[in-house]
Amino acid sequence: MRVAPDMDHKVVFAALDRVCEDNVSALCGPSDSPYGSVTQRLVTCMKKIQEHGRALEPVVSSFTAVYHHYDLDAQTPGNGYRTLVKVLQSCLLHIIHKGRYIASNHSGAFFRAEHNASEMEAYCSALCQLRALLYLARRLLHDNEHGQLYVLQDAELSRRFVQEYSSMHKACFYGRCLGFQFSPALRPFLQTVVISMVSYGETYGKQQSGIGTAALSLLTSGKYVIDPELRGAEFERITQNLDMQFWKSFWNVTESNILSGFSRIASNPVQVNFTLTVPPVALRLPLASDPSLLTTVSPPIAHWGPGPVHMRLLSYELREGQDSEELLTLSRNDPGPGSRLPWVQKLPRSPWLLIHFHGGGFVAQTSRSHENYLRNWSKELGVPVLSVDYSLSPEAPFPRALEECFYAYCWALNNCHLLGSTAERVCLAGDSAGGNLCITVSMRALTSGIRVPDGIVAAYPATLLTTDASPSRLLTLIDPLLPLGVLAKCLNAYAGFDFQTVQPAERRGSLSALGRDTAMLLSDLTQGASNWIQSFLDPTRASAGSQSQSEKAFRRISANGTVQQNSAELIQYQDGFEPLRSECPALVQPTSCPVFRNPFVSPLLAPPGLLRGLPPVHLVASALDALLDDSVTFAKKLRAMGQPVSLTVVDDLPHGFLSLSQICKETQHASDVCVTRIREIFQLEDAKLPSPGEA
Repeated sequence: MRVAPDMDHKVVFAALDRVCEDNVSALCGPSDSPYGSVTQRLVTCMKKIQEHGRALEPVVSSFTAVYHHYDLDAQTPGNGYRTLVKVLQSCLLHIIHKGRYIASNHSGAFFRAEHNASEMEAYCSALCQLRALLYLARRLLHDNEHGQLYVLQDAELSRRFVQEYSSMHKACFYGRCLGFQFSPALRPFLQTVVISMVSYGETYGKQQSGIGTAALSLLTSGKYVIDPELRGAEFERITQNLDMQFWKSFWNVTESNILSGFSRIASNPVQVNFTLTVPPVALRLPLASDPSLLTTVSPPIAHWGPGPVHMRLLSYELREGQDSEELLTLSRNDPGPGSRLPWVQKLPRSPWLLIHFHGGGFVAQTSRSHENYLRNWSKELGVPVLSVDYSLSPEAPFPRALEECFYAYCWALNNCHLLGSTAERVCLAGDSAGGNLCITVSMRALTSGIRVPDGIVAAYPATLLTTDASPSRLLTLIDPLLPLGVLAKCLNAYAGFDFQTVQPAERRGSLSALGRDTAMLLSDLTQGASNWIQSFLDPTRASAGSQSQSEKAFRRISANGTVQQNSAELIQYQDGFEPLRSECPALVQPTSCPVFRNPFVSPLLAPPGLLRGLPPVHLVASALDALLDDSVTFAKKLRAMGQPVSLTVVDDLPHGFLSLSQICKETQHASDVCVTRIREIFQLEDAKLPSPGEA
């Protein structure tokens, strides 16, 4: 259920209180209901929800009175405090909707008492945890300076935030309540991702081929479809305790031929699509201040010495230079249909060039998994796209990825004629980790004295690579795509925590074993099918398990009980309130080593001298993204310095929405916003940004 931006929270709380009263009256009154204990569960649940609602109303009022002070400007409403209120209202509206249904239909012959009780208990659990998040945010509001979203100097508060995340119950947000805060069109997709992840986690590490593991995961997912509580508990365990190699393995499934083939079918075909391997030779580039003078740019050398840089060239139209022998000698695969058809007319070189750095937490994915929107961008903009496949952590921690991206940028400037462009205007674009690299590559260009790009479009960039507390970072407790435990693993991997130097001999897809072990695959499919069928036949693994887990979780809330784990270290809440604690506490490695404060790792911490002179920066963020405050705070910093910057905040979408651009109209709109910003960089001769009202 979507929340209108201007919805009056007092109206929502009044409706919540009324629906709780109606349900308690209806369920406690004279009735011949056959549901017995289930009715009592509903009554207990509604009373608890009413208690949470009455406690939260004054807290929300305190936020709505001041949260506009934390926006970039009056025309760009968006910050973590607003987001927390929005998420809470979304939860309340779901409860109100379900409560009205129960009050009207509880005595009907077709009323599913057990299902509705479990549903309401799940949302009561979520409301309890959201109440804790609002209390934590209120503490941030009290401790921060006016208008500041981060407490960068308060290490103790950030440590307590991590401790609180580690101990708090999160499974309720991954079961029946999964994705309640996002656009309704995305919820089936999120459910598919979570079910796939927990199924994959169940088989991860077993002695099977890559495709066998994927097949077994698919066929054993039935129990997670019919048992939301089991799904939530298993997802919580996975996100808190499985190692980085699991995440790399799971995320890189998007690189498989099967999934990338679906992506290609759904996106625009392109005439040019091939990968390049550029050898590690020194480059000579003119100085920006005096083009008659040249400077040398060395190839990437961090950790294992000079090595090649891999890239992908995409172009909707075949352009001059893209079929040249000089370029094709760098190609590792088929250059695409356009270069093989002599009757395909070559267009002149474009005056524009888009250089792209992909996301994936610095640890996963490649240009291949981002092709779906890059193909569309190439068509809509009529521009060649060069996407860089930088080396990934933890095998290649900072600064290897930055060195490779900067080298690729310099190589593209020198060799734009091969890419189908004259590079009169060059734009850097990237999402998440790629957005970080767009900014830091531009900082490298500034410090090297060479030409900076004409503009940057960064979607939901990570500008502060630490676990410092902010209101939007509190969303990592409920976000299925960016939990804090996973985020911390990615950040520590990029920073080189527990790094062991390993030079990649060659690039292989995550499912490189697709062509082998056919017998193993058939065995996996057989075993997977057997387990999948058994999950439906054995009631103890399905509905009975769901009921017991749901009741068990709710009893812990009703009794206000906690799991005993370093209770002296936990934050003390007011009015006797205590959030639900997890039975499998997370182990979150703190982001405390000095490299996290390096401005080329966390550009939000860069001194003005490293940021002054950056090209226009366009930030596109989501109101429901845990990294929203990264974008808002970075935009504020640039604006305070007089640097050209714009911020667009889209609604109802999760982190990583560019990769979901073909799923629904909301994600497509967000992708269109990025295209509009890129076009402005290319078309405006003086690179002027829109006024705040237009942004």
